[in-house]
Amino acid sequence: MQAGPPESRVSRWLRRGTGLLAHLVALGLTLFLLLLSRPGTSLFSWHPVFMSIAVKVWLHWTAQTLVVVAATLGLAFIISSKNRSELPHLVSWHSLLGILTLAATCGQALCGLSLRFPQLLRISSVARLRLYHVTCGLVVCLLATFTVVLGICSDWFQAQIKGVAWYFCLALPFYPALVIMNQTTGVHLPKKRVCV
Repeated sequence: MQAGPPESRVSRWLRRGTGLLAHLVALGLTLFLLLLSRPGTSLFSWHPVFMSIAVKVWLHWTAQTLVVVAATLGLAFIISSKNRSELPHLVSWHSLLGILTLAATCGQALCGLSLRFPQLLRISSVARLRLYHVTCGLVVCLLATFTVVLGICSDWFQAQIKGVAWYFCLALPFYPALVIMNQTTGVHLPKKRVCV
């Protein structure tokens, strides 16, 4: 198998810059949601806080544990808020996709645990499990992105952000998702050999 042509300095810096920008956008959107929700003003205000943290944490293995904890806390706060307000649960696309995303995240975490300790679970095909884990991770990333986008379409968000700023916020979550998907598929998924 032949190695591809060496990467040029310009494309290497563009790739790094794109990755850095994706992290900054993800962090910026998270901080913006934290400020916008004004944590502590109501039970609901904690929901966007924990859910936005759950989508954006780094340091993969440790962070994924924090993701599950933060997402569970976000879910607990919205359940408590809905109960206190006597509003029905799971009536919006945002809530339904959010539950699906949380379930997929928990499944992904269990798969990650089995990759962390394959001897303990007597897993013979670690490479195949890793491929499934990466592929499912991309699905979870897409689910999380669309859950955030549906949250931006919610009445709560639209009551606070209007006009061009709302459209800008609507587009922001897609950029980090596209960069993550591009980098993940480029690094982890098998490459097809092209015969000429």
